[in-house]
Amino acid sequence: MSAGSAVDDDLWSAIGDPTRRRMLDLLLVEGGGTATTLSDQLPVTRQAVAKHLGVLDRVGLVHGSMAGRERRYDVDEAQLARAVAQLASVSAAWDGRLARIKRIAEAIERSAPSRDD
Repeated sequence: MSAGSAVDDDLWSAIGDPTRRRMLDLLLVEGGGTATTLSDQLPVTRQAVAKHLGVLDRVGLVHGSMAGRERRYDVDEAQLARAVAQLASVSAAWDGRLARIKRIAEAIERSAPSRDD
C-alpha cells in the first residue's frame, strides 16, 4: 500500500461493528435518517443507535444536522469511498501475500521426497 492509502484504524474500527455497518446500509438505502428511525429498524435501543452514530460521526462516515427536534444523519459518500479504497488496497496486498505463500508451498511440495519411493 502506498503512504496515501494507509489504513485508518479508527475508520476501520468504526466499520468493524456489525450494527454500525447495518446502520450505514440503512442510511444509504433510506437517504439518511435519525436515531429514532434507525432504532425502529434495528434490534437495539435508540440510545445505543445514538452512541453508534456518534462513533460514525467522529470518523466522518456520517454527518448530522438538526431536523426539527432530532438530528438527521447522512452518509458522507467521500469518506465511504475512502474506506472502500482502503479495503481494496488491503485486499490487493493480501492477494499478493497469499500468492507468495502458495508459490512457497508448491516449491516445498515439489522438493519433498516422493512417498512412492
